[in-house]
Amino acid sequence: MPRLMPTALLSTLLLFSPVGLPPAAAADLSTLSERSGFIQTGRYPEVLQLCDEFVKAYPKAVRCIQFGTTPEGRPMKALVVSTSGALSAEQAHQRRLPVVLIQGGIHAGEIDGKDAGFLALRELLEGKAAPGVLDKLVWVFVPVFNIDGHERFAAWNRPNQRGPAEMGWRTTAQNFNLNRDYLKADSAEMQAMLALVNQWDPLAYVDLHVTDGAKFQHDISIQVEPIHAGDPQLRASGRALRDNVIAELAAAGSLPLPYYPSFVVRDDPASGFEDSVAPPRFSHGYFQLRNRIGMLVETHSWKEYPVRVRITRNTIVSVLQQMAEDGQDWQAVAQAADQRARSLAGSPVALSYKTGPASHIVDFQGYAYSRTPSEVSGTLMTRYDESQPQVWKVPLRDDIQPDVVVDAPGAGYLVPAAHAAWVAEKLRQHGVEFRRLGAQAAVATDVFRADSSTFAGDSMESHQRLKVTGQWRPERHDIVAGSLFVPIAQPRARLVMALLEPDAPDSLLAWGEFNNAFERKEYMEDYVAEDVAREMLRDPAVKAAFEQRLREDAAFAADPAARLDFFYQRHASWDQQYNLYPVMRLDQVP
Repeated sequence: MPRLMPTALLSTLLLFSPVGLPPAAAADLSTLSERSGFIQTGRYPEVLQLCDEFVKAYPKAVRCIQFGTTPEGRPMKALVVSTSGALSAEQAHQRRLPVVLIQGGIHAGEIDGKDAGFLALRELLEGKAAPGVLDKLVWVFVPVFNIDGHERFAAWNRPNQRGPAEMGWRTTAQNFNLNRDYLKADSAEMQAMLALVNQWDPLAYVDLHVTDGAKFQHDISIQVEPIHAGDPQLRASGRALRDNVIAELAAAGSLPLPYYPSFVVRDDPASGFEDSVAPPRFSHGYFQLRNRIGMLVETHSWKEYPVRVRITRNTIVSVLQQMAEDGQDWQAVAQAADQRARSLAGSPVALSYKTGPASHIVDFQGYAYSRTPSEVSGTLMTRYDESQPQVWKVPLRDDIQPDVVVDAPGAGYLVPAAHAAWVAEKLRQHGVEFRRLGAQAAVATDVFRADSSTFAGDSMESHQRLKVTGQWRPERHDIVAGSLFVPIAQPRARLVMALLEPDAPDSLLAWGEFNNAFERKEYMEDYVAEDVAREMLRDPAVKAAFEQRLREDAAFAADPAARLDFFYQRHASWDQQYNLYPVMRLDQVP
């Protein structure tokens, strides 16, 4: 079983914690976790009960809402909290109050956020923490996002995590990892969450996790975007939020990090760390595309559960304090970013980022360790001695630069009628603006024809991913009635490009949604191709090109099928839609 906290150690932690956990409150507003001394965590019916009980205790400050239903039929609940009197999205927007959405349990074994969130909620409402904060903002708290996974309850669901005694499972009942689903939005849970986000438009979205990985002293990492990516002016707000939260956590006795502490080389501390910008399948990679702030919170799995709950509680309170103090200013910057996004047409936009090889040495609070061969696995294995704290001097690579950069289209994207129904639904899920078109003839477009396409060998999140190379080329195409026009002049222009640019790492194309367009469906028999080739070789230009290819490309010369395809691809029978990405770019509004 996961290690449990000895009673004496638990008492010491509660007594000497810089922000100590309070004694259990009245049973109707405390969690099983709190009553057990943070040894256990409750099941989902407790969340439903607490949602109602907080409303009964604080009817003017708390609202319990249902924003979806899981595939196994469980209600998805959120608590809306504010002492401002604004308990609806409309009221929050009318009063220009910043909205903070904080979620726990997206990976339901990593459940610190649920218990810490209820603890922080009660303390805030009782005035024991950050008095007045709830007057200046609206907090939308989702205690458990992956509810069906939460109810797959067992002691060994997180074998490399210290507590609670039992916990939920990482993925949903349909085996989706929700923190890979933000952009593709396959799951019912994510579609419900995006609807909640579209309704409330949170300035900040805080995603509470627990790491995997090595043993070391650091107890939490805080990663935020936009800092390296997204709207340049909004990056300063993201950095201020991150740095202020980290400073407050450090003042409370934590050892926070601004990057995820995963070794560059697995299981080798000497390899150091690499910071990065997450692609938009992840929460903190997604929200910068909406010109909002995404924060990934990762407590350290090897810290005992009471410690992790305390630190997560401190993080929640700190985030809310920062938002109460500076949220309105940051919200103004975010809304200005929306307006700047409307003017991205023709401008270079980064679709992905990479970390350069340059590094610098950092002091990392680790433990003494040894690396010796394992008689079990037969490889070098790292073993840590937690009785010997040690400062590691290791490299950190954090020179993050744009990688794939594409100019935004002059007007927007055209989705042909054949794909309009399902793409429209995907755009609606993300709150993207679009409109349907009537028939139009001979419109100037840019089309993407793939020079190569590579299908992934393994399934990922139920998809066969696709990688293409190619370029946009001008062509004229008729527009069939019912096609979609997706304008680039909209607040979520970056999100539009992340969905529709073929080179974007989590585009609909990259997730395999357009694979049919890159599958060859028609063929020419070899004996027919032979006759066609002989006829086409009568053309001196074709003959010269064929002979040049034979001279310069040995693999082509040795491949009979490739040689016949040389002629087939030049023949009138060739499928001109093969390897044609069925989304076009427009430089003029249709």
